[in-house]
Amino acid sequence: MNTVRIRGIRKIIAVSAIVLLLAAAVLWQIPKARCFQLVGEVTCRLKTDAKLVALTFDDGPTPEGVDAVLAELGPRGISATFFLIGNRMEKFPGQAERLIAAGHELGNHTYSHERNIGRSQDFYAAEIARTDVLLKRAGSDTNLFRPPFGKRLIGLPLEVERAGYRTIMWDVEEQPEKFTEPGAFAQDILDRIRPGSIILIHPMYRHNQVARAALPMVLDGLAAQGYEVVTVSELLERTGPGS
Repeated sequence: MNTVRIRGIRKIIAVSAIVLLLAAAVLWQIPKARCFQLVGEVTCRLKTDAKLVALTFDDGPTPEGVDAVLAELGPRGISATFFLIGNRMEKFPGQAERLIAAGHELGNHTYSHERNIGRSQDFYAAEIARTDVLLKRAGSDTNLFRPPFGKRLIGLPLEVERAGYRTIMWDVEEQPEKFTEPGAFAQDILDRIRPGSIILIHPMYRHNQVARAALPMVLDGLAAQGYEVVTVSELLERTGPGS
């Protein structure tokens, strides 16, 4: 084998290795992408000039979290969207029904809240279906889904689409690791909202006390800025295509 041919083979191998590395890097980043996925529709914000935002809460439901959130939303006449975990609904029966009775909407946040990457299609399907049964039993009729930790690649979005759900992400998320004081926590959220934003807050567990304490400040700040807070479904109905 002559020198020229050897160099050509080495060049092909090197280029192939680079392409594989780039492909791996892209696949590594896709599950982290908030507003992009390879399969199915995903929404992280809606296009609108109107001062509308959707408020969403993840995890639970827990009695402590539901009590705290309803105490703030109720007097203000605000309806929000709660993405609930199936096994938490089973552990705390009646909490999902309380949310619906108070005028809020529910979404599917899988049954176990395990990372839904690298699993079988049967696993994804069961995670969605088991929670779907619980949501319908509680009286929910929405088709909103949010993946645990926001992570998904191909398998989970395929099952979400097959189940008739729509993936809802967010464009404004709390940052509890950076802001441990309620006022700063709330101000960070308020500084980043814009018309059509979907806000994510985690208020359900014992360690989420800063989020619960900041919630009234977030709500009052939104009102002071002239924003109307609605559910995800209402935001979808009142705005154009997502971005």
